[in-house]
Amino acid sequence: MKRDMPKGTVLAFDFGLKRIGVAVGEPELRTVHPLPAVSQFTDIEGLVEEWKPASLVVGLPTSAQGEPHKMTRQAEDFARRLERRFKLPVARVDERFTSVEAESRLKGLKNKAIDSVAAQLILEQYFDQAA
Repeated sequence: MKRDMPKGTVLAFDFGLKRIGVAVGEPELRTVHPLPAVSQFTDIEGLVEEWKPASLVVGLPTSAQGEPHKMTRQAEDFARRLERRFKLPVARVDERFTSVEAESRLKGLKNKAIDSVAAQLILEQYFDQAA
């Protein structure tokens, strides 16, 4: 799906109950980098202050068949909370299989970086959809 993309920095989030993966990117340059995962909404306020994004992206988890489930609703609630708090556009991206791909990129290591690499993949997918 082709979409119009705001110009400027974009922050992406891989919502989780324990950690929220974070990535930052520049659509004009097509660059995306993972940032350290956060565990509280207040940590996101600091990221928005530091990076001054033009927009945000949230990955929406679904089943392998694309059906919504409990985590989909929680991620959607998180996205709406971001919209209300920061008054920025928040795009939603289907994040099916991003954690599996993130593990593959990290060669199966189980660590906190996996959440932010998943956020990186979500943002890369978002940029690809605008190409």
